[in-house]
Amino acid sequence: MKIPFTNLQAQYQDCKQDIDAAIQRCLDISSFITGPDVTEFELEFAKYLNVEDVASCGSGTTALYCAMRALNIGPGDEVITVSHTFVATPEAIVQCGATPVFCDIDPDTWLIDLDQFETLITKKTRAVLFVDIYGQCPDIDRVRSICDHYKIAMAEDAAQSIGNKWKDRPVGSLSDITCTSFSPVKNLGGIGDAGAVSGSKYYMDEVRKYRDHGRTGRYDIVEIGYNARIDNIQSNVVMAKLPKLDGWLERKREICNYYTEQLSSVIKTPVTVEGNSHSWCYYVIQTAKRDSLKQHLNDVGIGTNIHYMRAAHQQPAFAQWSRSLPVTEQTVSEILSIPCWYSMTDSEVDYVVDNVKGWKS
Repeated sequence: MKIPFTNLQAQYQDCKQDIDAAIQRCLDISSFITGPDVTEFELEFAKYLNVEDVASCGSGTTALYCAMRALNIGPGDEVITVSHTFVATPEAIVQCGATPVFCDIDPDTWLIDLDQFETLITKKTRAVLFVDIYGQCPDIDRVRSICDHYKIAMAEDAAQSIGNKWKDRPVGSLSDITCTSFSPVKNLGGIGDAGAVSGSKYYMDEVRKYRDHGRTGRYDIVEIGYNARIDNIQSNVVMAKLPKLDGWLERKREICNYYTEQLSSVIKTPVTVEGNSHSWCYYVIQTAKRDSLKQHLNDVGIGTNIHYMRAAHQQPAFAQWSRSLPVTEQTVSEILSIPCWYSMTDSEVDYVVDNVKGWKS
């Protein structure tokens, strides 16, 4: 049996009629950047997230950058974040001229270590930018309590967790400002780069300014901004998929809960923080003999991936902000992502389970 790591075609086929019609409409009226389609998408997504406003962006990366600018993060400021993430997270902090302060992670959930987070706060700390790694968020109530106590902004990188709920409240509505990605490999993906920021209308107006060259009007450039606008085709594709998302996630939860039930006795499996519904962007297992397991699964036709093989602080570009993060460093050397796309059949899921169990370490 051949099981790829992911299957992007399934999402398209589920929404093919709506996606094809939306793309054709953009072509027919030659409407490609901003305009009514983008406004409609932002309204629909804000309604789904139960949040005051949404500002879409050209990518998840630019969403992070515009969010940091909206929070007025700049030179001399510190932003606490994690190193176990895609580099876009700390990159956005550096792009604003601020200093990323890397915090270690919990060894079981791989989320920000909230005990260490509080010890890293200084007079220069302006915000925390935590990451909902693999589809769940940390203890939001505790993060909020810490941020309120120290009067710092609460920013969330939810690129992997849209569709997750914390105590029945949607991710996207929990923090002062939340960023997501519609990269094609996400649970809610476009057919190219796209992203969004959610929060109050005040912050979203700021994001809209920075995503469009610092403009407040067509000829009014009040600050240095960025070209970070979403295109109409991406907004329409994501909008076509949005009504399907919750159903897709229910199937992913079935698959991933089954993985945990079957594999937790033979390998380290993910731990869900109580309060999360989890959106399972990726299902990640951990072993000191990761490379052996990866090769074994490859040999039997099962695709895998690693999210992420090197932490941000281990990358040359972030060398000046590097510090010892022992849990992060061990984690990235041992984790392995296995297939968990929602359209997997039961026999495909069992094939993955049987072959992880059958691996001789």
